[in-house]
Amino acid sequence: VCGCLGPRCCGRCRRAAYCGPEHQALDWRRGHRRSCGQHAAGDDSADAIPEHNEFLFPEYEILIEPEEPEFPADSTDDEQGAEDTSKDAKEQEELGVAGTAAFQSLDEETLEAMAKHETEEEKIFQMFKKQVAAEPEQIIRYCRGGEGPLWVSGENRPEEKDIPNCVCGAKRIFEFQIMPQLLNHLQVDSLGESIDWGTLVVYTCADSCGGGSEYLEEFIWKQDYSMGCT
Repeated sequence: VCGCLGPRCCGRCRRAAYCGPEHQALDWRRGHRRSCGQHAAGDDSADAIPEHNEFLFPEYEILIEPEEPEFPADSTDDEQGAEDTSKDAKEQEELGVAGTAAFQSLDEETLEAMAKHETEEEKIFQMFKKQVAAEPEQIIRYCRGGEGPLWVSGENRPEEKDIPNCVCGAKRIFEFQIMPQLLNHLQVDSLGESIDWGTLVVYTCADSCGGGSEYLEEFIWKQDYSMGCT
């Protein structure tokens, strides 16, 4: 009922297939208990696929396009950017004067550490935002064997030793990452639970073992937004 491989099925009607006991229990509570066993095994109406609109995630078409290179802005954008920069500088100056008193109680070493941390995190996060700005609706970034993932933070990045080898013994490499924009489409709150991530990075077998006839377990790394990027 969830779209994944369903090796176990309902022992009563033998019609609904499940990936595991958790989804079988959820489907039972969400309506299968009422429809289970209503049709005889030889009834033609039993061939109809049951509806699970409250359980399945909504379906969308995924468009696959290469990322376009960046182009320099024209003179009009440059002029507008200069005006915005001037306004931002003035606002920052006013905010700086107003906020001086609030930071007088902090020593210089603490302030330097805070400023350094914020600058590094903001730089990484701004780079992330700039990269996805050309296609803000993107939900997957694919780049197997090339550049690494686009991180949202400098924190909680895996090292090579953190990525386990495939069951076949081969090294796992970065293949694609799932972007936070996907959360806007999943409507996860309808299930009564909320999930969140900055990016989900998927590492797959470098030798592509197993062929295309079976499911293989791969490795996923979840990175959240840092506190300085909210």
